[in-house]
Amino acid sequence: MSQRHRNQDLAPVPRADVRAHAHNERHRIHSALHLAEEAMRHGLEPIDLEEPGPNWKPVHHHDATQSEKGRRTPMKHWKTKEWKRRKAVRRERAAAWGLLG
Repeated sequence: MSQRHRNQDLAPVPRADVRAHAHNERHRIHSALHLAEEAMRHGLEPIDLEEPGPNWKPVHHHDATQSEKGRRTPMKHWKTKEWKRRKAVRRERAAAWGLLG
């Protein structure tokens, strides 16, 4: 079983707090972009503006314990175009053999 919840000091932050923090961050970026747009409208050069970026990300973005391989879901080969095409070719070949025999 996971060791994540054994120690209360390491327990994850409540979901409501994370969502509130994310909402505040989106609002901050949106407001900064609005101010930058107003400055450009009043004659400031775009090169002189500082583009706002995210200053905060949820904890799972900083989690170094998770490996790169474990983060991605495995590719489902039957959802690729090649697999579908190969399946169709096999079906056509079987139908052709059915007509011959």
